[in-house]
Amino acid sequence: QVQLVESGGGLVQAGGSLRLSCAASGRTFGYDIGWFRQAPGKEREFVGATTWSSEIPYYADSVRGRFAISRDKDKNTDYLQMNSLKPEDTAIYYCARSRELMPTGEVRAHNEYEYWGQGTQVTVSS
Repeated sequence: QVQLVESGGGLVQAGGSLRLSCAASGRTFGYDIGWFRQAPGKEREFVGATTWSSEIPYYADSVRGRFAISRDKDKNTDYLQMNSLKPEDTAIYYCARSRELMPTGEVRAHNEYEYWGQGTQVTVSS
């Protein structure tokens, strides 16, 4: 059974930073681990992910240059470092495991992810 647990959300002022964690257990080797967010009344939006093969992150245009994904293999935990936060970054943030084993391309659609964490709220005040 795959389990993903996010933590680290909170309230921060615009321009501030937060670091989210995604602790994974179960079968995750060979799968991309992605980050998504969902604001009230909006669809779930891709934020970034780490490829299973090279472990090189890729990002949505809206966060590239401000957010950075890293991984601690020993802890089986991914991190989403969020800098220069804006009010429009306010959302529930989720991590997820890709549906496909060893995907050959970037996995950006939410329906390409099978297992999801419970989410963590990030609120950025202006």
